[in-house]
Amino acid sequence: MVISLSVVVLLLVLAWIFMRGGGLKLSHALVCVMLGFYLASSSLAATIHNGFSATAEVVGGFKP
Repeated sequence: MVISLSVVVLLLVLAWIFMRGGGLKLSHALVCVMLGFYLASSSLAATIHNGFSATAEVVGGFKP
């Protein structure tokens, strides 16, 4: 778990740096994909899913 969490933090920092740089190259996209896979297998996956689900319900409840 400690190694997995440190990999997630490292990939998160790299993705943030790449986003600040402005250009998305293939290597940058691969880092973002690996971050997604590591986040999906971490203990944060359920929290992230619940947060997105709650946000979707709130947005879906708006009436124009």
